[in-house]
Amino acid sequence: MNNLTMSTDLYQINMMYAYHKKNLDGRRAVFDVFFRKPPGGNGYAIFAGLEQVLDYIENIRFTEEDIAYLRSVYSYEDTFLEKLRNFRFTGNIAAMKEGTVVFPGEPLLRVEAPIGEAQLIETTMLTIINHQTLIATKAARIVEAAKGDTVLEFGLRRAQGAEAGYYGARAAYIGGVHATSNIIAGRDFGIPVRGTHAHSFVQLFEHELDAFTAYSEAFPDETVLLVDTYDTLEMGIPHAIKIGLAMREKGKKLLGIRLDSGDLAYLSKEARRMLDEAGLTDVAIVASSDLDERLIQDLKSQEAKINIWGVGTNLITSYDCPALGGVYKLAAVEKNGEWEPRLKISENPTKITNPGYKKVIRFYDRATDKPLADLIALAKEEIPQDEITIFHPLFPHKRKTLRNYRTESLLYPVIERGRRLYDPPALEEIRAYVRKQLARFSPEIRRLVNPHEYHVDLSQRLWDLKQTLIHQERG
Repeated sequence: MNNLTMSTDLYQINMMYAYHKKNLDGRRAVFDVFFRKPPGGNGYAIFAGLEQVLDYIENIRFTEEDIAYLRSVYSYEDTFLEKLRNFRFTGNIAAMKEGTVVFPGEPLLRVEAPIGEAQLIETTMLTIINHQTLIATKAARIVEAAKGDTVLEFGLRRAQGAEAGYYGARAAYIGGVHATSNIIAGRDFGIPVRGTHAHSFVQLFEHELDAFTAYSEAFPDETVLLVDTYDTLEMGIPHAIKIGLAMREKGKKLLGIRLDSGDLAYLSKEARRMLDEAGLTDVAIVASSDLDERLIQDLKSQEAKINIWGVGTNLITSYDCPALGGVYKLAAVEKNGEWEPRLKISENPTKITNPGYKKVIRFYDRATDKPLADLIALAKEEIPQDEITIFHPLFPHKRKTLRNYRTESLLYPVIERGRRLYDPPALEEIRAYVRKQLARFSPEIRRLVNPHEYHVDLSQRLWDLKQTLIHQERG
């Protein structure tokens, strides 16, 4: 990752300078990273981007060029610029494991650091987490819709820049896609790469059959033919069948055909019939053409004969929901060696923050190992291990009593006193972790439309603290 130290908002530097002027930049503070609403009408999100966040924080360095530029922006005092020249992050960070299934309001990361350090890292950290969490979640929705079929990420050319395509491919793989067309992401992250050919390849030749022949000769073990350049049913598929039969005589196999336009349900059924009648029953049908989870689900309901789904624009841009909206909010400041809680007031109840130094606990049914609920609590609280009654944070009359459960703390130390503790797992391990978790959650929570709301509640002590501070602030 490039040095992203200056990839921040000016107001972060300005606040650091104001803290410096008042000699407050060493005061310790706690910030939480969380989101208020899952993307795309989903019931959950997949936390992604932690490895890149830690790489960024570990490598923060203001160069002489950076200092010179900041000097040109504003007449910051030399003593402040000297602090930036020697800046290193010295705080503590706790985070959920990358790939964790997460819900609104839960701290995904908890930053504890001198206020100047905590302020600086906000923008870039949110940039990374918002993007990768968004794409990982979109990918998980698409994979859910595909019901076990292979899903390929084909979105690089439509991504909002090469970096978005690069890290988007990583996040999509975490979310469950099986391969990417993005070569550099494949190389750097170890993601399987897949690709076929474009219509232009077919158009270059005088005859479609000549193009298919040339491609099959170039890639005898990986031939997938795009059959809709001219006439799918009258030309493309019959020509692909000829190639498939010729390859079989040579001891090779046509892996698949690709449909990129038209009525995919109808064409895939006709293609399957034609391939099967020719004895090519093991040739897969790949579909592309502006797919997303809703269209895939609709095509599945029509019994389309598609085995592999190539998803591009709608995945890599999360087209229907282009931003996650994760935020970074102050939760506590140090005063006389203790954490003094802070909260932000809003006329919108969902935007009133949860104060204090917190933890997140997940409850699992001992009999089924299914998640029952999550609880946001103060860090020093003892969680009952036999029975607990939880309630909706906005509608406390909605209550639920949990019994016969085990608990898991979801926040783990990843940086301590500026030293990185987190040894990032392999991407395959993160991806497997996502699959294992999602399988535990009920289908009602995973469904694509109008999902069931998973219980995320505040502990009684945290809720009481929040109400007390709200009443104090409002007089």
